[in-house]
Amino acid sequence: MAKQTPTGGEVTYVHGIRANLRQFILQAVQVFFVGLVIGMERNVLPVLSRDFGVPRRSFLFLMSFVVSFGLVKGILNLVAGRLSERIGRKKVLLLGWLGALPIPFMIFYAPTWEWIVAANVFLGINQGFAWTMTVTSKVDITLAEQRGFATGVNEFSGYAAVAIAGVATGYLALLYGPREALFGFTLAVILIALLTAWLFIEETLPWAKVESAQHAQGTYVGHRPRFPKGVSEHPSTREVFALVSFRHPTLSALCQAGVANKVSDALLWVLFPVFLHGRGLGIVAIGWISAVYGMVWGASQLWTGALSDAIGRKKTIVAGLWVLGAGVAATTLLEGTAAWAACAAVMGIGMALLYPNLIAAVADISHPNWRGSALGTYRYWRDTGYALGAIALGLVAQWAHGVRAAFWFTGAVLWATGLWVAWRAEETHPRLNPAEA
Repeated sequence: MAKQTPTGGEVTYVHGIRANLRQFILQAVQVFFVGLVIGMERNVLPVLSRDFGVPRRSFLFLMSFVVSFGLVKGILNLVAGRLSERIGRKKVLLLGWLGALPIPFMIFYAPTWEWIVAANVFLGINQGFAWTMTVTSKVDITLAEQRGFATGVNEFSGYAAVAIAGVATGYLALLYGPREALFGFTLAVILIALLTAWLFIEETLPWAKVESAQHAQGTYVGHRPRFPKGVSEHPSTREVFALVSFRHPTLSALCQAGVANKVSDALLWVLFPVFLHGRGLGIVAIGWISAVYGMVWGASQLWTGALSDAIGRKKTIVAGLWVLGAGVAATTLLEGTAAWAACAAVMGIGMALLYPNLIAAVADISHPNWRGSALGTYRYWRDTGYALGAIALGLVAQWAHGVRAAFWFTGAVLWATGLWVAWRAEETHPRLNPAEA
């Protein structure tokens, strides 16, 4: 919490969730709104793709709207991280909501699937700027030992909203029609989010600057993080990108895990509804099963983030990759609504073990001077996984003339990545693996 002396003297910035509870909650509300915007696509659009001119079994064309989203979001994650270190977190957040305004209009008036692909460019802008800033701001204002819980709350809020939006838009589509439902729902969410961000969100960059000064002056209280050695005090964008992507073994392994994570989410976004629809399920039933995945993922992050604060990031990340892979593979081996809902729950637990703790792990060993850029680089690779996964899964499904092969391909990617992280990465939690004095 920012505090000023009674005489109007120097403002001090105190780290910790309790000290900054109001802003912590407001940031969670912001990411909830972001989750609602992307969640409105998780149910209605894939099932109704033929109404937009997508031929049956044209899986690569169907996945194209995820490709555009992933490429734009990945690049803008990188831009957002660097930009937020220059102009502040709040301004980037507001840019993200302004970038979302065309989405409902483009979906409502879309004559062809290409319009949906173009709308997802703006969805990528919203996600790349707005969601990135919510998690960066939470890391700014919390203590190092709270980062697992903080990122868990952030991702819980976002993906609980994804699940809620999937169910809500399914019912609204039946009542008012799919285009009308998506238009009204999405426009209302964007306008409310933009207004609340403008009025109530506080700039958190000063907290990061205070932490940086504490490290520089030797006054930092707590376990010493394992910051990468040989990095300049204020590295360039190219330096940070190379370090996180390739040079540092732990950070590069975390990026690889992020890519695998989004390959699986691309599968569950597009081909999971298509698979269930092909097995005879209607749009509401598909919405509920997809919601099980999102709700379990979201709610479980409240304990999986805290779990990594207790036992470490690496164990939870590796376990998450393997549990998620098991749930993906099991989907094609079982039959019935209850069985598919159980698989969705297993996949949700796997994602919860994996997702917030990857962010926390990157934040653990990124210096506050360039933490925004490091998180942006990680999120660049993670969300580019949407595009890479959509292309790969579309090709696999096209080649196999069905979606089952795409599930097995995704399971294999997840299991192999779990082995890679177990071998390549080190524990990042500063209490469990502190830097040498």
